[in-house]
Amino acid sequence: QVQLVESGGGLVQAGGSLRLSCAVSGSIVSTNAMAWYRQAPGKQRELVASIISSGSTNYADSVKGRFTISRDNAKNTVHLQMNSLKPEDTAVYYCNAVLRERWGTPMQSYWGQGTQVTASS
Repeated sequence: QVQLVESGGGLVQAGGSLRLSCAVSGSIVSTNAMAWYRQAPGKQRELVASIISSGSTNYADSVKGRFTISRDNAKNTVHLQMNSLKPEDTAVYYCNAVLRERWGTPMQSYWGQGTQVTASS
C-alpha cells in the first residue's frame, strides 16, 4: 500500500523555524509531483508549495521568500523548510503526491495524515 507520513510539526514562537518531512512508501514506479498544502481553522485547504519531476517549484505568495520545498528522489521524500514563521502560518500541513503505483494504472493523488504547525506570537 502507498502511504505518505509527515513529520516535523510542532509549536514554535513567531520568527522561528521548522522543517517538515514527508516520506512516501509502497510500490511506486514513478512520481510526477509532490506538494505541501495547509488548512487553518475555518479556511479551505490551500496549496503552499509544489515541486514537479523537472525540479521546478512554485509557492503561494504568502510564503515566498520564507519557505523552501525540496525533494530526495532516491528516498521518495519531500521537505518543507519554514523560516520566519508567522502566527498566520498556523495550520495542519498535509503532504500530497501524484504518482503511479504500477505500470498499466493511471497517476493517482495520495495524501498524508497531516501534521500540526503552530506559530505563537
